[in-house]
Amino acid sequence: MFVGRVDHDLICDFKSGLFDIFFIILGIIMIIRGKLIIGLVSLSMIIVSGCIRVMPKETAGVEEQVSDSVAIAMCQIFCLDGDREGNFVRIENALKKAVAAGAEVACFPETALLGWVNPDAHQRALAIPGADSERLCGLAARYGVYLCIGLAEKEGDKLYDTALLIDDNGEILLKHRKINIMQGLMTPGYTPGDSVRAVDTELGRMGVLICADTFDDKILEKMRAQRPEILLVPYGWAAREEQWPGHGKALENTVVRAAQAVGCPLVGTDLVGAISQGPWQKMVYGGQSIAVDAEGQVLGRCCDRDWDVQLVRVRRSKR
Repeated sequence: MFVGRVDHDLICDFKSGLFDIFFIILGIIMIIRGKLIIGLVSLSMIIVSGCIRVMPKETAGVEEQVSDSVAIAMCQIFCLDGDREGNFVRIENALKKAVAAGAEVACFPETALLGWVNPDAHQRALAIPGADSERLCGLAARYGVYLCIGLAEKEGDKLYDTALLIDDNGEILLKHRKINIMQGLMTPGYTPGDSVRAVDTELGRMGVLICADTFDDKILEKMRAQRPEILLVPYGWAAREEQWPGHGKALENTVVRAAQAVGCPLVGTDLVGAISQGPWQKMVYGGQSIAVDAEGQVLGRCCDRDWDVQLVRVRRSKR
């Protein structure tokens, strides 16, 4: 097909060259014979022909602009605390929908495998790398998509609220451990992380934070210093049942404020479900995942209190 397209272009160029020669000769003959106006018109046809052939080159700028954006899917799944295998099924189903829609990056919620502030994770969470992270890497490679997802991580006797950024070859590019862990919701609690990073990828420079990290100005300042072009944030945005759907506005305000503080687009992916244990037992995750640009303008959002997969095209910030 490529060879055929080249041959077609060569034929078109050859025909255009004959067209130009014809009007040059005609123009010169008309001028010599004293028919100045006809001669000038003939020569002007060459200029018009040249402009028409140059115009397609100008479309290259449009293609470059399109390449500055990334297709990102907010995969707002239902997560059931402790249901590792069922959550993996729901993750893969959402991945299929995201890839079918054209996603280059698929974003999932916080602690999507075992649930947030689930004390059972102290016994059931795995190290990274480990079986859970390897399965996630395998999904990213199988579907050829970048994957950002939150999961519990065990290291020795410590439990971390972690998020991974995995590339489309199944390689872990970045691991972020939640810093602002909101003490008192689980005993023993999560161990806080201590670093903020962004990483260069084929799709641009990406940073990762987790939920309550975006409440903290110092954490946002550290992320801004990393100069990300896109910030991905898994959320576990919960409130009492009667506070929904209004609590979604608080999520939007938090995401807008964080995007403006860091100076880049932010994709925040929440889940649907409920907290099963601890002081926040029966608190509801109401969805309403949201993506905004660097100025806080909404690019897209998921529905209220139901699973959803929404594709947004996010233009990378120039840093």
